[in-house]
Amino acid sequence: MLGLVKKIFGDANEREIKRITKAVEYINSLEPSMEALTDEQLSAKTIEFRERLEKGETLDDLLPEAFATVREASKRTLGKRHFDVQMIGGIVLHEGKIAEMKTGEGKTLTGTLSVYLNALAGKGVHLVTVNDYLATVGRDEMGRIYNFLGMTVGLNLNSLDHAEKQAAYACDITYGTNNEYGFDYLRDNMVLYKEQMVQRPLYYAIVDEVDSILVDEARTPLIISGQAAKSTELYTVADRFVSRLKVEEDYTVDVKLRTVTMTEAGVSKAERAFGIENLFDHQNVTLNHHITQALKAHVIMKRDVDYVVQEDEVVIVDEFTGRLMTGRRYSDGLHQAIEAKENMRVQNESMTLATITFQNYFRMYQKLAGMTGTAKTEEEEFKKIYGLDVVVVPTNRPMIRKDTPDVVYKSVGSKFRAVVEEIATRHQNNQPVLVGTISIENSERLSEMLKRKGIKHQVLNAKYHAEEAAIVSRAGQPGAVTIATNMAGRGTDILLGDGVPELGGLHIVGTERHESRRIDNQLRGRAGRQGDPGSSQFYLSLEDELMRRFGAENIMGMMDRLGFEEDQPIESRLITKAIESAQKRVEGNNFDMRKVVLQYDDVMNQQRNIIYKQRKEVLESANIKEIVHGMIAPPVERIVAVHCPSEQIPEEWDLQAVVDYVHGNLLPEGELDKNDLWGKENEEIVEYLKERVFNLYNEREEQIGEESMREFEKVVVLRAVDSKWMDHIDAMDQLRQGIHLRAYGGTDPLREYQFEGFEMFQEMIESIQEEVAMYVMKAHVETNLERQAVAQGQAVDPSGEAAPKKPVTRDEDRIGRNDLCPCGSGKKYKQCHGA
Repeated sequence: MLGLVKKIFGDANEREIKRITKAVEYINSLEPSMEALTDEQLSAKTIEFRERLEKGETLDDLLPEAFATVREASKRTLGKRHFDVQMIGGIVLHEGKIAEMKTGEGKTLTGTLSVYLNALAGKGVHLVTVNDYLATVGRDEMGRIYNFLGMTVGLNLNSLDHAEKQAAYACDITYGTNNEYGFDYLRDNMVLYKEQMVQRPLYYAIVDEVDSILVDEARTPLIISGQAAKSTELYTVADRFVSRLKVEEDYTVDVKLRTVTMTEAGVSKAERAFGIENLFDHQNVTLNHHITQALKAHVIMKRDVDYVVQEDEVVIVDEFTGRLMTGRRYSDGLHQAIEAKENMRVQNESMTLATITFQNYFRMYQKLAGMTGTAKTEEEEFKKIYGLDVVVVPTNRPMIRKDTPDVVYKSVGSKFRAVVEEIATRHQNNQPVLVGTISIENSERLSEMLKRKGIKHQVLNAKYHAEEAAIVSRAGQPGAVTIATNMAGRGTDILLGDGVPELGGLHIVGTERHESRRIDNQLRGRAGRQGDPGSSQFYLSLEDELMRRFGAENIMGMMDRLGFEEDQPIESRLITKAIESAQKRVEGNNFDMRKVVLQYDDVMNQQRNIIYKQRKEVLESANIKEIVHGMIAPPVERIVAVHCPSEQIPEEWDLQAVVDYVHGNLLPEGELDKNDLWGKENEEIVEYLKERVFNLYNEREEQIGEESMREFEKVVVLRAVDSKWMDHIDAMDQLRQGIHLRAYGGTDPLREYQFEGFEMFQEMIESIQEEVAMYVMKAHVETNLERQAVAQGQAVDPSGEAAPKKPVTRDEDRIGRNDLCPCGSGKKYKQCHGA
């Protein structure tokens, strides 16, 4: 059926190539006029193109001339002329698609066409590679073209300091790795001053080895982890302190809102106990938070009602269903406060400060494109997740590599013996052999067997990028035997040595099928570049993992019935097809897994976008008075809505609860009386309270000065947003880990996660508003104008290696070592809880 459709309508990929080829013919017609230009005239084309853009022309209008300009500049700087197929690839990239180009077809040079064209817009083009070595080589080699044409080229490495990173991103074109771009984005959304940001708005990215970055690494998020500023020991200290406080005298309880508010007397006790002057000073925000949560744990949270203690863990009880919510933790430090109350080990605070998946990071670019030798097998995923079409670009010269059918042996041992014999035969004829393994263990096993055979060889795996690239590039020399894990040296061309084409070119030996056809095709693609001869063959055993998972028993039974010996292979295209069918099923399963990861991260991504957008607005605004006003008003509206509901008669309203809340959070004690609210409609009460609060706000602003007030507001807002967001990330992660258990109750875990995640986000927003309102209205301002980060952090890349970053200021409440311990023991702090 598919063949019939192709006959009638033609192949979609072929139609794309035909369409693009017409544009390439026009570019070729411009070559003589470009060759006639002097170096200065050719270089001046960049200025001309930019002026034309300003006058209203588009990048599409400029494409033919810009591509012809890059081709000519490449001839003069590198001595390389872009092939027509590379022009096709360049147009594919410019159109925001993935160009599948076989190994050796010159993807790096192809990228220069679209990179230059899009860099003319002046918004910054990012070239994304899989490691620093390839980024450096790309910048150094291709940078000669860009520099010749008057463009700036930056290199974004992990080792750069802040100023160097800003300079790299300010360039027209920036080379770097996927990890570093992602980490810089996260770090930019943790800075305290807008001048500390390094990235510009994400405009256009070309991802080299796009399948590796957007598919293989898509399951692992980027994480900036760090030491939270909250000490777990402080929870215990705060718990001991609040256990001595008395209701009404030291705090008031709002049963409806499930909140506890300290009175002036309670605040004074805290200040004496912890040896501080003012609990509401911004430097005491962490201590205040601990005391508040400890109070809530003692007064509001009831054991066996709100939570149960089970196997040394505090497990939340769903208030509506009574069901245990395993894996869920209260956010904002409340869970730790309950652990302290129950005399349990207090678990560490949240260590994740920021996180994002590659899927969601790269989808933020205004335009995205990619290059790879193997993308067609994952076309559905690229389309559904990233909206990227895949176009297979023809090879410059016909592919003449011979791919022979798989050979299947009974056991792993017999398979490796056959591989060694094959290598020995080819080596004796001086033909180079590249052997691909899927694990370091197998590469070492094969190496030992070759040593015993006396065959000289090189072994490498994907650890040392610069060295491995050099080794792989020599794999085509006469008599060379190279053993490599499948991903080692990716992105490096293998050139054939003298006399090698006559010997049959490079021979590829695969020692096991990967679960993805794409990885197998990458290994095969190392041979047969640019019309070179070459060959490939995979050696399999019925004990290989993929074979065991899919039907090895049937083949084993058939081999036994036919009387096959241990070292006798089966060579059949039927088996090859069966294996490919098994690989398709595994690829489908892996796609489904990545899709689920993305569905869950999309919930977090929507929330992250809101927080980061608002945080950026705070950083970039000279005056956030309106934002702060917008945060002070909602808590007032909520407290009135809870205690003065429209459906109740005014005589039943709890006006005293409203007064207690306002005294505890917004106005000095004694400023308000419930008689002030009596006889008013609930809307009138809201307006009356707002007027009182904003009058005090204006008085405070007048006392300390407008400039100081504006900076103080930024200090308070940034601190509240960062600390609450960090706690929220942790709470969402805990929810995600336990949510699959909901499936046993007949509910959809994803829907539950979306629903509960939304509720938790709303609670976090309300918590931010309340904290900002309280500190703006209550804190002493004179000494609190220094912005401070909520935690120390460092980037942890998906490989598990931590990348040390510049230290971030810690904001931690400290009790003097020789002060009395606030737990009431009578000992010095250093001899008690400070020990």
